[in-house]
Amino acid sequence: MIDKKTLSERDICTKFITPAIEKAGWDKTTQLLEEVSFTDGKIYVRGRLTARGKRKRADYILYYKPNIPIAIVEAKDNRHSVRAGLQQALDYAEILDIPCVFSSNGDGFVFHDRTATDGNIETELDIDSFPSPEELLKKYKQYKGIHTSEAQEVALQDYYFDGSGRSPRYYQQIAVNRTVEAVANGQGRILLVMATGTGKTYTAFQIIHRLWKSRAKKRILFLADRTALIDQTRRGDFKHFKDKMTIIKKKVVSRADGKEELVSNNKRGIDTEDKAYEVFLGLYQGLTNASDIEDAYKDFTPEFFDLIVIDECHRGSAKEDSAWREILRYFNKATHIGLTATPKETKEVSNIEYFGDPIYTYSLKQGIDDGFLAPYRVVRVNLNVDAEGWRPEQGKKDKDGKEVEDRVYNRKDFDKSLVIDERTQTVARKLTEFLKGYDRFAKTIVFCSDIDHAERMRFALSNLNADLVAKNHKYIMQITGDNDEGKRELDNFINPEETYPVIATTSELMTTGVDAQTCRVIVLDAEIKSMTKFKQIVGRGTRINEEFGKMFFTILDFRNVTDLFADKDFDGDPIRVKPVSEDTDLTNIVDEEQSIDSPIIDEETGEEIEIEAKIRYPEPQTRTSKVNEPRQKVYVNGVDVSVLISREMYFDTNGKPITTSLKDHTKELIKGQYASLDDFLARWNSTDKKEIIIKELEEQGVLVEALRDAVNREVDLFDLICHVAFEQPPLTRKERANNVKKRDYFTKYGDQARKVLETLLDKYADEGVTNIESMDILKVKPLTDYGSPLEIIKQFGSKAKYLEAVKELEQELYNTGA
Repeated sequence: MIDKKTLSERDICTKFITPAIEKAGWDKTTQLLEEVSFTDGKIYVRGRLTARGKRKRADYILYYKPNIPIAIVEAKDNRHSVRAGLQQALDYAEILDIPCVFSSNGDGFVFHDRTATDGNIETELDIDSFPSPEELLKKYKQYKGIHTSEAQEVALQDYYFDGSGRSPRYYQQIAVNRTVEAVANGQGRILLVMATGTGKTYTAFQIIHRLWKSRAKKRILFLADRTALIDQTRRGDFKHFKDKMTIIKKKVVSRADGKEELVSNNKRGIDTEDKAYEVFLGLYQGLTNASDIEDAYKDFTPEFFDLIVIDECHRGSAKEDSAWREILRYFNKATHIGLTATPKETKEVSNIEYFGDPIYTYSLKQGIDDGFLAPYRVVRVNLNVDAEGWRPEQGKKDKDGKEVEDRVYNRKDFDKSLVIDERTQTVARKLTEFLKGYDRFAKTIVFCSDIDHAERMRFALSNLNADLVAKNHKYIMQITGDNDEGKRELDNFINPEETYPVIATTSELMTTGVDAQTCRVIVLDAEIKSMTKFKQIVGRGTRINEEFGKMFFTILDFRNVTDLFADKDFDGDPIRVKPVSEDTDLTNIVDEEQSIDSPIIDEETGEEIEIEAKIRYPEPQTRTSKVNEPRQKVYVNGVDVSVLISREMYFDTNGKPITTSLKDHTKELIKGQYASLDDFLARWNSTDKKEIIIKELEEQGVLVEALRDAVNREVDLFDLICHVAFEQPPLTRKERANNVKKRDYFTKYGDQARKVLETLLDKYADEGVTNIESMDILKVKPLTDYGSPLEIIKQFGSKAKYLEAVKELEQELYNTGA
């Protein structure tokens, strides 16, 4: 008889919980997933160093069909009560939009029914009474408001699988399911809010595909506002529609009277050549006004489309006469789905007015928290002429020799109506300083006020980076709508494998539709008046590309934009504000961050630090003028422009200031895992692979590499932990290796085996314990001098005896007297 109390949680799952679920009729291969990690683990940044926090992981998720989750089960070992996992399961169920929640310790189940409205919200079940898929499907339909067989057929339509193994992330799955369910239930206007970089187009494809395959919607129009976005959509996620998809274009046709007419490629929806098309892609500007031919959308009958999806529906959403609103009024019998990263432009204006409240919101804050989007720091630089304004001295002349109008100019004027050469130079110099200290080949976008400003910024940066420009003139490129050479380089800038261009100066062209996965620096030197535009610009940096080391990005803000559009609910709050003197060199700002005495808190561990102090900064006092401004630009030079203050901010989603040292934070995390030095020593000595302990610590939020830098890179992880958490004096790896040699431990081995162990000891001193634990160590110099791995192992008698010798070597290394 097995004593359940002695079994691990995994054994309880294997021996009791999984069989009970299968017995209830669940298919283990298609309906039951175990140990499901549904986030990537939040990225923590310290200088150049990054570490991921612990992933959110459910013990079981049960699916009625793939990507239709209907139940979650949290397991505990039998030393816990049957209810012990319920609270965690409820938290995960809320995140994952799952109605049926279970907890088990192997003796039975507790069922929490999120659809219940009476007193039977929680029920205890014995181990043989787990509900069947059909029983829980009834709960799911009740939870989702699916009351008819027709609605069920649409809501449970299969997802598209292309054979690559790609499946939606949890938030995409929720967005797709809620939208399809809303359509199945007859909702006519639907809004989805998803931060830039979260895969809105892939989400739209799955929504459209499921509605199309179920025949709930037969002709679909996908609207975007840029040709590049339409082409990208056609070649990307929508390519699976194949010959059922077309792009709406205007074409010249001959009329009966011999004249030519410009019409759409599906005039009135009856052209025989286009009858086979069911998915249409179009530009809403092109449909409302193409080549001076207005109302092109009226070439289609009002009943032609039964589903319209509007990408980036925030653009112009506030205006009753906006382009896509005009189209939607015409096709008013169709279902309208809006996709946006910004539901609310201002307090007064919102596309919620048209669509209603979003059925699902996935924010930048949540994306960073889950580890799907890159966190970012902000360095805010205030210049004296911006903060104080600039008034020309009496008789001041511009570069053309004309007298400059006597009034106070401020940040809104600069680079629009007044150009100060020294200000452009200062911004270029501060960016160059930052890149020299961080990475001069970090992909960087500089957002300027207009094309003229982007051209001047490219010039200033080129002179300050002449060494790299001389090697390749494409190091800095102006990428604007009027610059053909620059536009040709846009794809190279976006391509992670292309080194050049490194720095792109732009105005409007790169604010949207640029999937710059490796963009590491965004420079704001333009007056941005729109929350939407600000979020779009920030979205240029939110993508993660782990293959190329892009895990976070930096914003250099010269226009106070990050203060102006602070949106803690969607973007999260700044965690830390650090003032520096006006002569601070930005070259050192990243290195400085690595030595900050402040903790990093992994949200999954629940650790929290109280706020000890708060620093407030007054808003810059900007003087204004009542004088009417001339429309043309005035160019001046000879102006003193300096940095008043630079503030460094670190963005995260906790909304908590970082206050204690890296060592104190690490100590707290380690002591949460190991109550005493003896507990740690027991775990260390009993673990065959020390790499397992390293991974466990990193999952708990310990920045192992940052800790090595803070203490001593020559010190073993074992000593780092003993020193930081338990105040033991640290020994270097070389000192530990020498102590073993002094004890003459190798005498019990033969001559060749002894030489192998001595070499392994030297390898440990140079590289650490994880390297000597790997069998691959036998394939590198100087160990290959003793023969092949098989020949070396024979010196010890067998592989098991070789591994035992390595284990004994480790025990000698970490002997308490060592």
